[in-house]
Amino acid sequence: MRIILYTGKGGVGKTSIAAATACKIASGEKKVLIMSTDMAHSLGDSFDVKLSNEPAEISRNLYAMEIDPVLENEKSWGNIKVYFEKLMVLKAERTVEAEELLVFPGFDELMSLLRIKDIYDEDKYDVLIVDCAPTGETMSLLKFPDLFKWWMEKLFPIKRKGARLARPVIQATLKVPVPSEETFDDVERLYNRIDQLHKLLQNKEVVSIRIVTTPEKIVVREAKRSFSYLHLFDYNVDGIIINKIFPQVSLSGYFQEWETIQAKSLQEVLEGFKGIPVFRLELLDKELRKIQILNEIGGKLYGDTDPEKILVSQRIFSVEKDAEGYLLLLNMPFVDKRELKLSQKGDEITIAVKNERRCLVLPAKLHSLNIRGAGYSDGKLKIHFAK
Repeated sequence: MRIILYTGKGGVGKTSIAAATACKIASGEKKVLIMSTDMAHSLGDSFDVKLSNEPAEISRNLYAMEIDPVLENEKSWGNIKVYFEKLMVLKAERTVEAEELLVFPGFDELMSLLRIKDIYDEDKYDVLIVDCAPTGETMSLLKFPDLFKWWMEKLFPIKRKGARLARPVIQATLKVPVPSEETFDDVERLYNRIDQLHKLLQNKEVVSIRIVTTPEKIVVREAKRSFSYLHLFDYNVDGIIINKIFPQVSLSGYFQEWETIQAKSLQEVLEGFKGIPVFRLELLDKELRKIQILNEIGGKLYGDTDPEKILVSQRIFSVEKDAEGYLLLLNMPFVDKRELKLSQKGDEITIAVKNERRCLVLPAKLHSLNIRGAGYSDGKLKIHFAK
């Protein structure tokens, strides 16, 4: 099963592009499911149908759904939610406010992502297309499995063992409930699901991400930042879609200045994303919605290219031996090196770019080595390890 995620700055038309892509692939006799994980769903509006948390047939070979994070949350919480409820109402009555506080920031979106893994395991479709939230939320979502996995591996065994030893004393003296073995089992089960999801999302033979932008400097710059951050977390970006390009016939009178603005932005995308397929779609004279128009635009957008395929697969992380030790290379263009920070602790390094940070466990061959220097050039972060 093939999985393609579409993201981009709010308002660039990623939902319409994702829907048009789904129509294009479905017309080639592949069974396609398109799902929205955006909290502000608009996928149903694109198809002009009402969608729910379960797949609905839109046309032959094409199905669509809008994830309900509340329902997904309730299915996944289990004993974890029961335990937190006990803590919340320990000295007070159960209220609506307490229920709302049990929904942690980002947890709803994470439950939506887990649905991707469930659909993949069911194997009912040839292709799954995911209409993601705007870029910032998508980045928070995609890095969450990596962060959750790190915390669980560091803290979970200690907390579980400590709780088992301290439970009788704490409950007798402080009257505070300690998580039960069933609760820890649920946490472990959730961790395993998130770990499997993380491995799936980083499988470059199955999953790729496509960034939708418009020919405006601010939007193109955000697309570049997104590309860098996605590479930092080892996700494969295999396509850039430039949407809402003003047709040449419209660039006169009031819109004349847009000709120069648009030309510079298009050139910046083509030069900056060398090696990545770039697709263009002109601004239409009608709304990009309803199945007939989406089918038409899907063909126009991709031409002879099969959007189901992995369009490009870049090697993001690599290790090379040199005369003094090893070089760890990270392919991460569009970064201001003044915003790069690097630190090492044991067999882990932390790479930070502006407000994004990732903690990496080093390959086994680098465990006994220390960072001796680092540099950034030609779109690559180069970290030198030696004894």
